[in-house]
Amino acid sequence: MSNNSTSELKDIILDSNAINNKLRRIAFQIYEANINEKDIILAGIDANGYILAKKLKTILSKISPITPILCKITIDKKNPRLPIKTSIQPEDYQNKSVVLIDDVLNSGTTLIYCVKHFLNVPLKQFKTAVLVNRNHKKFPVKADYKGISLSTSLHEHVQVDLEGKDWKAYLN
Repeated sequence: MSNNSTSELKDIILDSNAINNKLRRIAFQIYEANINEKDIILAGIDANGYILAKKLKTILSKISPITPILCKITIDKKNPRLPIKTSIQPEDYQNKSVVLIDDVLNSGTTLIYCVKHFLNVPLKQFKTAVLVNRNHKKFPVKADYKGISLSTSLHEHVQVDLEGKDWKAYLN
């Protein structure tokens, strides 16, 4: 994204440094909640949730003996009832600790359908992590680990840009 007049209309709520600090804190929280686990599934919702999952994997690998296993989730966000695809098979996350990761928790629709998908097999533990948690949910889903919580109006939109190295989260 180039620096043009559209980026000036957006308020930056998290810059790259703040995002990295939030992710590091989330990684430590995940480690603390899974301290006795040998491995953990980091299931990132494509696209931004998966990018965040990859970053959390890197951090967890440095700070803990836990082996993080990445799982990419593909869901049609406009029609979440369509079949959800995961990059690993259900038997690979069965009886494991799973963390479902996305960039923004808006209405909760995407997260609740992804949760439903994972509950088709027994799990040891299931948690959710988001970079930005908004307080306008339609479903009873919560973020167990969150970078920042925002009380926004229904007309405001949170956008997370994870392209390149200069990551940012905007409110517009």
